[in-house]
Amino acid sequence: MKIQSVKDLEQIREEYSKRLYYPEAVKVNIGMASCGIAAGAKASFDRAIQEFPNGNGIDISQTGCIGFCEVEPLVEILGPGKPRVMYKNITEDKILETIQDYNENKFNKKWILGQMRDPRSFLEDDIENPLAGVTPLEEIPFLEEIPFYQKQVKIALRNCGYIDPDSVEEFIAKDGYFAFLKALHDMEPKEIIQQVKASGLRGRGGGGFPAGIKWETCARHGGDRYIICNADEGDPGAYMDRSILEGDPHSVLEGMLIAALAIGSNHGFIYVRNEYPLAVKRLVSAIKAAEKYGLIGDNIAGSDFNFNIKISTGAGAFVCGESTALMASLEGQVGRPRAKYVHTVEKGFRQNPSNLNNVETYANVPVILLKGANNYAKMGTTHSKGTKVFSLVGKIKNTGLVEVPMGISLKDIVFDIGGGVPRKKKFKAVQTGGPSGGCIPEQFLNLNVDFDELTKVGSMMGSGGMIVMDQDTCMVDVARYFLDFLKEESCGQCNPCREGIWAMLDILTDICNGNGKDGDIELLEELGMMIQKFSLCGLGTSAPNPVLTTILYFRDEYEAHIKHKKCPSGVCKPLFHYEIDEEACNGCTLCAKRCPEEAIAGEKKEPHQLDQEKCIKCGICYDACKFEAIVVK
Repeated sequence: MKIQSVKDLEQIREEYSKRLYYPEAVKVNIGMASCGIAAGAKASFDRAIQEFPNGNGIDISQTGCIGFCEVEPLVEILGPGKPRVMYKNITEDKILETIQDYNENKFNKKWILGQMRDPRSFLEDDIENPLAGVTPLEEIPFLEEIPFYQKQVKIALRNCGYIDPDSVEEFIAKDGYFAFLKALHDMEPKEIIQQVKASGLRGRGGGGFPAGIKWETCARHGGDRYIICNADEGDPGAYMDRSILEGDPHSVLEGMLIAALAIGSNHGFIYVRNEYPLAVKRLVSAIKAAEKYGLIGDNIAGSDFNFNIKISTGAGAFVCGESTALMASLEGQVGRPRAKYVHTVEKGFRQNPSNLNNVETYANVPVILLKGANNYAKMGTTHSKGTKVFSLVGKIKNTGLVEVPMGISLKDIVFDIGGGVPRKKKFKAVQTGGPSGGCIPEQFLNLNVDFDELTKVGSMMGSGGMIVMDQDTCMVDVARYFLDFLKEESCGQCNPCREGIWAMLDILTDICNGNGKDGDIELLEELGMMIQKFSLCGLGTSAPNPVLTTILYFRDEYEAHIKHKKCPSGVCKPLFHYEIDEEACNGCTLCAKRCPEEAIAGEKKEPHQLDQEKCIKCGICYDACKFEAIVVK
């Protein structure tokens, strides 16, 4: 069937909505994104398929990631006249029992994360109403009442975890491709651009440039225009784009189609990290399905609009996340940035006008056309509209993906959604913006998160990585780690970045090894400002941020390393050692049992001793001790 009109979409939506929301048999949705698979979801999925090979009244299906990675594998079960229930930590040994209990109306609260409302609720503004005709389970909260989800608003992640990413029909059942056909049949290109401009949508890849203005500028220039999606997500700890591509690839394709209409393009490219094989697999499947329905290709939906999308995989170069380096790589050249006195919207890929946005930016576009620019613009702050997806990782209880309105405070994200720092440790800092971002200390926890506010304190939004650090994190070592990463990823094309990052890294390495000297801090600041001012591309101009912000907010740690030859956090091995506080030690023997070098000895219920010559400072005893008897000196 080739889709020709909105009526065709409505027919598919009606049929598959029933399967999604009111199945005739018990439906088991297993989260099969990379995070779920890593936690054991594939084994659970295979076990369930093996037990119910031909259905037998049970429909086993896959979904993407619903965000709460800490409690993967996640499994949703729904059945005729029964509540939708999301179960957590459902490994292979629990999957069959969970399905059987659900069939028998037994609901093990220990395994339940929460009840699910109708997933259509976002676009229909009806999240206050539970699924029609179903009595909610007592004492079990709905998902949006759980602290992790309570302050979230899903737009870019609206379908992730709710649909089978390999089913274009389920995407259509969630109002997929309706915005595109509306734009194709009922809107002029200028109207589309005006809607995107009015929404206030800014690029979610890091730069934060207004998407509508970029589209408008690109449309002005003649030539063979290109639509490019940047999915080269290279920041350590960041996986926002990967999750969208694995859980809802069609939302990105639809956003690209709308952008192509707006600027008059017939060619699209998606540049994906080669380290994302599952994302690539699901993109290939999504493109083929859209082509089958006539939504990608020639004469789309009976019109004279043609648009094709190709996938290109990167070779792992972090610098290829920069727009000009990415386009050079697409052309088959070495991925190196170029000076931007001529912008890519004028001369980009193959010297033609090119519009590049990242995955999350494109995923927002269909919602803007469906809900209206004004509704979208109501969320967020004056200059940062809508929502932002963050990967919340590090020393945090609830690791996962969160999508929150712009303007929410760091404290709300870290403590209300993330659950705070585990093991009663003290919060120290949060690093935003990836390796080119800054480390924000506790004093700024009430800071509102948007493009402008983060910049004011020396950090940046970036693509959305957020790494939480606790009292045991050495900020000098953090700066050294990120510079070591960027040293390897610099293309080496310009002197300030190539030589400057190496010089800063050498100084930081000396400081961490106990060889720091007076004047090193000032030299780091001078080098950092030079690199920021004279580097060719964004990698270089932002590379010193982790160093400069840690010096600004944690200068005392640098001074302790240099002047006193001590690492207060007990991370830099040459600058500390462990001791056992005999007054605090009760002889539980836990540290001795776990020490890999047998460096700890003592009688049970008696204070233990630590042999400094055998100790390799691995920290296992420190982590194992429940009585704070292992101390850093």
